[in-house]
Amino acid sequence: MSTAMNFGTKSFQPRPPDKGSFPLDHFGECKSFKEKFMKCLRDNNFENALCRNQSKEYLECRMNRQLMAQEPLEKLGFRDLINGKSEAKNEF
Repeated sequence: MSTAMNFGTKSFQPRPPDKGSFPLDHFGECKSFKEKFMKCLRDNNFENALCRNQSKEYLECRMNRQLMAQEPLEKLGFRDLINGKSEAKNEF
């Protein structure tokens, strides 16, 4: 009884990265935006709601330099910042 071992029939099919994973910024193209965001977090006890503008700017930098897929800012949760308003400032 012989079995044919056919390794060539299956080919590797590349797939895009999972949603939310993106290439590292090896050349530091968005480093200044990341540093501003991290400083804001440290200055505000890591309350990320207070640093949404910096987060938005960082993600815009990554999208503009093709370090992540283009997504509408509304879909990333920045709908309120597009009109210049911030939820963090809407305190009652």
